[in-house]
Amino acid sequence: MAASSRAQVLDLYRAMLRESKHFSAYNYRTYAIRRIRDAFRENKNVKDPVQIQALMNKAKRDLGIIRRQMSCAQP
Repeated sequence: MAASSRAQVLDLYRAMLRESKHFSAYNYRTYAIRRIRDAFRENKNVKDPVQIQALMNKAKRDLGIIRRQMSCAQP
């Protein structure tokens, strides 16, 4: 994985964890954090650039969903 691609993946990972920590319900928060960590660990050895890009696109969509959940949950 190229250095810039690695940095992008790490930035996305951190952003997803940061946003997930804002869930007010403990069960949702811990589930989201566990799923994010598991998914990134499961795919850490992927070398194919096309597959890496597809996984990053999915993670970006998931980050958008998390952010929408947070904006709807706040009064």
